[in-house]
Amino acid sequence: MRHPGPDNFNAAPTESIVVARLGEDGAPELVPMRWWLTPFWAKEMSSRYSMFNAKSERVHQSPAFREPFRSRRCVVPVSGFYEWARAAGQKVPYYIRPHQLPGLLLAGIWDHWRNPETEEMLYSFAVLTVPANEALTFVHSRQPVMLSLAEAHRWLSGDTPEDELRALMNSALPMTLDAVPVSSYVNNARHKDARCTQAIADPVLVPAGSAAPPEKGEEKGVEGGGNEGAAP
Repeated sequence: MRHPGPDNFNAAPTESIVVARLGEDGAPELVPMRWWLTPFWAKEMSSRYSMFNAKSERVHQSPAFREPFRSRRCVVPVSGFYEWARAAGQKVPYYIRPHQLPGLLLAGIWDHWRNPETEEMLYSFAVLTVPANEALTFVHSRQPVMLSLAEAHRWLSGDTPEDELRALMNSALPMTLDAVPVSSYVNNARHKDARCTQAIADPVLVPAGSAAPPEKGEEKGVEGGGNEGAAP
């Protein structure tokens, strides 16, 4: 399946992003959804609570997330995502991208909500997060759940047991990554062009499956954490 476009190099929560889910025929399909999950039982669409990410540790217990986790899972294909580290009291954005492959597959959950006034159906989703792999903690303390292609198929399947689904929600890195320092241009959510991903310094190479932090001299003097965005 090809991304229908247009390219958005700085997707932000509440915006529409194309995700993959299983259709009624059991085949994967691409569907645009709002990046901020609204539970099917909600009285109104609200941004009062942060519902664009869902902590994997509690997703099976949360009133808002447990039903989507059990029966409405999705995969979010992105070219990379952003995290903001702290250096000398300032936030420094990093663009986290695959070192060689064209994109990442993030684990997500989705839901549907019907507007009681207009009867319009809203489809929305949240990205699953976990404590960061040790190799990424120099940027942030948490990360999205990243899946291999085989894991993405198991995540979407309605036949995958819950204990296996919970096992998939881990901090393993299925591929080697580049942590690319980028400019504060990306801090403005109105900026959507490729300039958001342009490097301002050499990237940090983060090996697949690594549990060790980058070697000294690779951190560019940055430590701490911040927020997350995506570049579908």
